[in-house]
Amino acid sequence: MKAPTRLQKLIDEGLIDSVTRQLMSGKEATVYVVQQGAMVLCAKVYKEATHRSFRQAVDYTENRRVKNSRQARAMTKGTRYGKQAQEIAWQSAEVDALYRLAAAGVNVPKPYNFLDGILLMELVMDADGEPAPRLNDVALSAEQAIMTHSILINEVVKMLCAGTIHGDLSEFNILLGAHGPVIIDLPQAVDAAGNNHAQRMLLRDVNNLRQYCGQFAPAILDTQWGPEIWDLYQRGLLQPDSQLSGQYQAPALAVDLDSVIREIEDAKFAETQRLLRMQT
Repeated sequence: MKAPTRLQKLIDEGLIDSVTRQLMSGKEATVYVVQQGAMVLCAKVYKEATHRSFRQAVDYTENRRVKNSRQARAMTKGTRYGKQAQEIAWQSAEVDALYRLAAAGVNVPKPYNFLDGILLMELVMDADGEPAPRLNDVALSAEQAIMTHSILINEVVKMLCAGTIHGDLSEFNILLGAHGPVIIDLPQAVDAAGNNHAQRMLLRDVNNLRQYCGQFAPAILDTQWGPEIWDLYQRGLLQPDSQLSGQYQAPALAVDLDSVIREIEDAKFAETQRLLRMQT
């Protein structure tokens, strides 16, 4: 196919040789299959992220570092330059997370380059050598659901041990590759130690996995992996190979009404995003 204008620069720079086809298009980015020598890769071309609400952006980017104080001041003031810097920082966060998580052994696409809002990375393939499907596009047997859920819980643990929480993990951003599930879409990745919303986002990620896989294997619905994982993390006991039970008994505490309301808001937001993704 004819290269889109934004990808032509990668061809001119010699980073890719050609564009094969468009793979998918969503609200945040359009993904293309591209050729680089003998390798088939994918190019994620970011769109201007106008669909993110201010509250959501603030929650995810809390305590993120930027390259210099000028950018930080501009982002705080909301100037035109600041908005551009904020968008670049949002996109760069995915690149940083991919490198960090790949080094930690998490099953994510291997990144190759990032230039002018375009992320060049590994194209995840299925067992037949075709682009891997998203988890939500595949019907699982009970056995497959239990295995997939177990693998993903282990990936979440490895991510947390690397100091990162996905922040928006669901069946829509997991690919079923030839060698198991691969986690994608990480621009909203959260610093587990530096973000006040980290616990809530970790529990939401794990609950999304439980709810989806539990449709095919109802026994999964009775598990409590999220609270167990976070409890071990908080106590400094979580390791990538920690033996988990999936059960957790929370200590009796007074009800935090604000937290309950926030959880309800998050559930509504997650459902809205799920419905929007089903339309893309």
